[in-house]
Amino acid sequence: MGLYVLFIFVYLSGSLVKNKYPERLGNQSFVRWKCKAISVAVSTFACSGSVFAQNVVAQPANAVQQGGQTDVQVQDQVVVTGTRTATKATRSLTPVDVITAAQLKNTGQTDLRDALIALSPAIQRQAMGGAQAALVDVLTLHGLSPDQVLVLVNGKRRHSTATISLNPGPQQGSTGVDVDLIPVSAVDHVEILRDGAAAQYGSDAIAGVINIILKSDTKGGSIETSTGQTYQGDGLHQDESAHYGLALGAGGFLDLSAEVSRENHTDRTAQYAHTGALAGSVSNIYFGDPSSTREVVGFNAGYYVGNDVELYGFGTYAHKNAASYQSIRGATVLPAIYPNGFIPQDLLNENDFSVTAGAKGNDLLGWKWDLSTTYGGDYDNFSQVTSENIGLYNATGHTPTKFYIGSQQNTEWTNNLDFTRPFNFSILPAPVTVSFGFEQRTEGYSVGPGEPDAYLYGGTPALVGLSPASASNNTRNVLGTYIDLATKLTQKWQIDLAGRFEHYSDVGDTTNGKISTRYDFTPWIALRGSVGTGFRAPTLAQEYYTTLSPTPTSAFALLAANSAAAKALGAQPLKPEESTSYNLGFVLTPTRDINVTLDAYQIDIRNRIVEGGSQAGEAAINAIGLAGFSTPLGIPASAISASYFTNGANTRTKGIDLSATYHTYLGQYGTIDWDLGVNFNNTTLTHLAAGANGQPLLNAQQIAYLTTGTPKSKIIIGGVWNFGKWGVSLHETRYGTTSAEESYRTGPNAGSVSVFIPFTNKAEYTTDIEARYDVTKRFELAVGAKNLFNEYPNKIPQAAQYAGAVYDPTTSAIGMDGGFYYLRAKYLF
Repeated sequence: MGLYVLFIFVYLSGSLVKNKYPERLGNQSFVRWKCKAISVAVSTFACSGSVFAQNVVAQPANAVQQGGQTDVQVQDQVVVTGTRTATKATRSLTPVDVITAAQLKNTGQTDLRDALIALSPAIQRQAMGGAQAALVDVLTLHGLSPDQVLVLVNGKRRHSTATISLNPGPQQGSTGVDVDLIPVSAVDHVEILRDGAAAQYGSDAIAGVINIILKSDTKGGSIETSTGQTYQGDGLHQDESAHYGLALGAGGFLDLSAEVSRENHTDRTAQYAHTGALAGSVSNIYFGDPSSTREVVGFNAGYYVGNDVELYGFGTYAHKNAASYQSIRGATVLPAIYPNGFIPQDLLNENDFSVTAGAKGNDLLGWKWDLSTTYGGDYDNFSQVTSENIGLYNATGHTPTKFYIGSQQNTEWTNNLDFTRPFNFSILPAPVTVSFGFEQRTEGYSVGPGEPDAYLYGGTPALVGLSPASASNNTRNVLGTYIDLATKLTQKWQIDLAGRFEHYSDVGDTTNGKISTRYDFTPWIALRGSVGTGFRAPTLAQEYYTTLSPTPTSAFALLAANSAAAKALGAQPLKPEESTSYNLGFVLTPTRDINVTLDAYQIDIRNRIVEGGSQAGEAAINAIGLAGFSTPLGIPASAISASYFTNGANTRTKGIDLSATYHTYLGQYGTIDWDLGVNFNNTTLTHLAAGANGQPLLNAQQIAYLTTGTPKSKIIIGGVWNFGKWGVSLHETRYGTTSAEESYRTGPNAGSVSVFIPFTNKAEYTTDIEARYDVTKRFELAVGAKNLFNEYPNKIPQAAQYAGAVYDPTTSAIGMDGGFYYLRAKYLF
């Protein structure tokens, strides 16, 4: 259905061009143009199951403000990511995409993560994280882990979440950056570097860099409200935001932003027959997105001292309460307290902050300089309600129904000093820009225990309280230095050389390098490429976190990699991941209104940190005991498993990124900004490590999560039509297939870590549309729909379904909620 809407959009716009400019487009040319436009759309969406990769649908950030509407012009945007000297995006040596505030707004997404996903084929997410991970919002780049994407704010490193992703899936073990704790109203634009950049920015930049640039307005502001819900009538989403900018002195500024967001639960549980531990229940499991309430504030400021030195600062603070339902426990579990069964609910109380202060100047013995300090932290407290501890009840005749599970905290304190200066050499056509700098970072990670009733006698269901044996307080120090040389060897040939050395107090030293180059054959066609090495140290959470997660019929333990419990199963100390990345691309700008880029990439990762070494039965039970946990009552030994993080595999990720934008002038009928973004992406296993017992560290399920758990392709095509007071955005997104090895939930193989059910999620199409109208020059109304035609992923096989959960949230690209409609209003002042 979405394709037909898009084709009509193409057809009508072509007709408008023909009618408005008959002298420029004769009948035959017009027919060829229209057929070509439609054939491109058809052929693009017809290619299913390919392996190609995307350049973000990057429309330029320069825009003309007209009332509540933004008329986006196809002009070049100056970027600062991937280079030490500001340059235009189309002149960059590496692929950098720019997403503007107007584009973010026009998606109808009120969360920054989901807005980026709607605009960039290279960015994706897991539909729903399991357990604690369902309560945080992280993203991936090119199908790799959230830990392998470096997130910056105004060019400064952003701290990651303290919440580790526990459940099996492509994001297992990660603690990425929760970008939804940054107010969307504060964002001026986002720069996405789709190339390995560890030599330039340090650890975590294996897949690339996302740099969030904050607004620096000196006057005016806006107030915005948005309300929407799913087609099924749940998941009510209410968002309020405000932004205001004012001048500070001559050239200084202060920008303030605030947002409040409330999202209700969604329930996508199918009816099912209650058996075993679920017998007699009258309630149903809630299988869907969690509820959350989020309050976020932010500021960005700059003030000049004299004519040369600028003092600057920016920061955010966020508080979030979130709740996620777990699997139902039947009426036979604890009838004295829950005669109809019960559904445990995990709660998160989160406080997150980041603040940066610095000074920079343009002339220190001829050098530009920048001195800054950034401190940020994420503090998470977990509890569980509508719950029980049946072991405690059997021993004492009493159990609470509300428990404090424990805490996780992550902090980062980063100090930077950077210098840049151009040097002229007569033999070169351009100066050699020399940049060098230093970075010191202190990372902290701590785990606090829960209350005794939450972990004694087998503990609470779904998520056992953290015991004193799990508690830890860990830090490490990182020292780094880099040098970067950029120049032109000829008028048409640019080159950039970067090198970086880092010392980690726990995992040692690393040296990485990168070379980037570009050759402009003509003013409108260029060839660019890069080769670089990368490095990612294991996170402190991967080294030190231990937990036990039971379901009504099974239990899974994650053991800290350096603990005695994990070593009993054969674990070895974690080593850093190392990578080598390649990029080769073309840039085509035949006219001011057309921009096309095509980039091929390859990322080889060695010693990839994954969850592995899974063992079940007595070996797992003994290791769980060493970790300080007792196994839940009533679960057979064969359904109890344990694993740990390990350097279990080498992988190779290959793909192609394609991006095209085209600005169409329709005269009195306005303008249309067309965009096409394509991502073909494929990951293969190049080496599988063996454990101490000689067995492979990864089973078939874990290999599938690495190689086929994210879509093989993602295609976004559409446009934005601005016509007087009206604006219409229409985009069609195609997600390629995903596949997994599903766990058996019933029968003799239930809970097996070696026998699985193959499953494939077919390619999915979603249509997003929004219509906007300027009621006045300052007041805008918009109505829209996300997933207009209410598409859902494939249902997993019956034998893999559990208590009404019929979708696989780990490999579903489009989510499980179906269509969503909304109404938005914005007032400028």
